[in-house]
Amino acid sequence: MNGQALPLLWLLSDARNDGGLEEALRALPERSGFVFRHYHLDPEARRTRFDELVAIARACGHVVILSGSEDWGADGHYGAPESLGSGLRLATAHDGEEIEAAVEAKADGIFLSPVFPTASHPGGATLGPMGFSVLAQQSPVPVIALGGMNADRARELNWPRWAAIDGLS
Repeated sequence: MNGQALPLLWLLSDARNDGGLEEALRALPERSGFVFRHYHLDPEARRTRFDELVAIARACGHVVILSGSEDWGADGHYGAPESLGSGLRLATAHDGEEIEAAVEAKADGIFLSPVFPTASHPGGATLGPMGFSVLAQQSPVPVIALGGMNADRARELNWPRWAAIDGLS
């Protein structure tokens, strides 16, 4: 999948948004992306929940990405550059060095975060719009803005690809 085919909008799963994921997946525009994380579940429950949500995501025409190395039929994998599995490879990065590592690992896209303050890391440092833009524009692969994102902040950032946990659920 080349950068042009990489979805513009991404929903990431988390314990916080689990109760509304079915509705959130149905509300996303067709060909959006869904990253299944669900680190809070034991392996058996995690697989069961993946199967439930992937059925909805596929019916809506979304790209499905799995955090982890399991081969559960996802379109690709999400995580640190050194742990990316097969298929579409989406790395996480927080600074220039991690972007370089993702590029070296042949990532197809990079989730760069946190752009804004997040519920996941209250009080944590953020890149801010300027820091994000400087790093993102230096990347030779598509960058997806993550961290405190919602539709209003995506417009403020003026960046085409963005992802959210709470901001889309």
